[in-house]
Amino acid sequence: MTKNQSVLKWIEEMKALVTPKDVVWIDGSEEQLEALRKEACTTGEMIKLNQEKLPGCYLHRTAVNDVARVEDRTFICSRKEEDAGPTNHWMEPQKCYKMLYDIARGSYKGRTMYVIPYSMGPIGSPFSKIGVELTDSIYVVLNMSIMTRTGDKVWESLGDSSDWVRGLHAKCDIDAEKRYICHFPEDNTIISVNSGYGGNVLLGKKCFALRIASFLGKNEGWMAEHMLILGVQNPKGEIKYISAAFPSACGKTNLAMLIPPEVYRKKGYKVWTVGDDIAWMRIGPDGRLWAVNPENGFFGVAPGTNAKSNPNALECTHKGTIFTNVAENLDDKTVWWEGLDKNPPENGVDWKGNPWNGKTSTEKGAHPNSRFTAPAKNCPCVSPEFDKGTGVPISAIIFGGRRAQTTPLVYQSRDWNNGVFVGSIMASETTAAATGAVGVVRRDPMAMLPFCGYHMGDYFQHWIDMGEKLGDKAPKIFNVNWFRLNQDGHFIWPGFGDNLRVLEWILARCEGKADAVETPIGFVPKAEDINLDGLDMSRETLQSILNVNKEQWAKEAEGISEFYKKFGDKMPKTLKEELNGLQGRLK
Repeated sequence: MTKNQSVLKWIEEMKALVTPKDVVWIDGSEEQLEALRKEACTTGEMIKLNQEKLPGCYLHRTAVNDVARVEDRTFICSRKEEDAGPTNHWMEPQKCYKMLYDIARGSYKGRTMYVIPYSMGPIGSPFSKIGVELTDSIYVVLNMSIMTRTGDKVWESLGDSSDWVRGLHAKCDIDAEKRYICHFPEDNTIISVNSGYGGNVLLGKKCFALRIASFLGKNEGWMAEHMLILGVQNPKGEIKYISAAFPSACGKTNLAMLIPPEVYRKKGYKVWTVGDDIAWMRIGPDGRLWAVNPENGFFGVAPGTNAKSNPNALECTHKGTIFTNVAENLDDKTVWWEGLDKNPPENGVDWKGNPWNGKTSTEKGAHPNSRFTAPAKNCPCVSPEFDKGTGVPISAIIFGGRRAQTTPLVYQSRDWNNGVFVGSIMASETTAAATGAVGVVRRDPMAMLPFCGYHMGDYFQHWIDMGEKLGDKAPKIFNVNWFRLNQDGHFIWPGFGDNLRVLEWILARCEGKADAVETPIGFVPKAEDINLDGLDMSRETLQSILNVNKEQWAKEAEGISEFYKKFGDKMPKTLKEELNGLQGRLK
């Protein structure tokens, strides 16, 4: 419990609105969480898995109409519409509050209200922020207890401050027509109704850690970014840290948990995972950019995760994990998903709860967006810095996308502002996984398009302003593309652990120890400066994915110009000048 008056007043208002039968305050104790797990298994909300093979692991199924984030139902409710910008859905705040309160009114009748105090980032860290989520879902309580730091220590850290984020989640009837995830940046408030799916209801995740936090960061002079954080340890024992932003389906978690190739492991290289999804970055007392992962767990996509693609991620799921919308093997009470192995259960239950034989069924056993919620401490390569709360100093920032042609394997921006330009033009080509046409270029600046809590033009300006404050201590900015295809449509670069070969060049550039070739788009490695030891690839093949094709880039520049028009007069002049500069160099 807390004596914080701003918290108590708000909870009383919400209780009067949703009228719960009981109120339970989450204290963070294992005893309380275990009692909730038992209760969830009794009601069927969760299924207890084989405790010998998967200790502390449970399975949950969401409603069939509630399986992913709903961007068309996600709103930024700033007081002025222009502050939300052209890439967000906007609703007038008072109108939105009324609509949401009308939907949520009385929806906790006969249900329990759980009060979850949580810290994004280690409790008490200068990087951290506090939230309170009210929910009528035990699934949410148990997931939040993995993904964030929860419990009574959060109240101690908050004291009597009113600087905390309010979050109301109401399952209501899981009615897709009345499903809304709404953010009120000026009020530090998030409201989610009619969903039970993690991405819409774990309000600490994208809602707080990116949409609300990006707005707080702009106002308070720091950055909330959709970025992994990893540390590369060289044979001398020195560790340098990198943050990287990629749109979905571009191997973000794989890079965050990278296992070095054997030739590197033998020399003593190690990779440490600080975070796989979100980075909060501040300028430290030394003038450098420091980053923490505000989360305490991984909310990963299950399909495709296996012992080859990401052994560290798979290892994370072997204890204390909640699986959502995967298949269940009834013979031994374990779980299965497409891409896990070639041995699907014959006596199984699919993600919808129907009997399923993986050997004969044409239906998928797991939903393509099925998830695992796993504690970060399970990760074999979790960084020793993970819980310290002091952050890690960032040497390099990497942007990337999925491009079959055009973008080389890696290039370095000309300077910070040019790097902001590189981030602002980030793009991926649509794959068969996305609905619609394949091969269409989709721009996703800094991988933040669905997650920026304010006008993206102002967001670009904030990046430029941060660069000015950092001066010559700013991290170097790079772009990578692991996805170049040959004429047969096969990937040329092997990817996965071999991406360390590219990171090695990037870090050498940061230390002024590697050469580069200047091109119209930036600095590209010399083929001989990327280590190919132990790799079945010729220098000629490598050179082919380092080349910059001026014609392709001239076409790209036209697409960028068109994209920039979206942001109107809020598009920073600096970035328009960067585009003009690129077009000039291409001529």
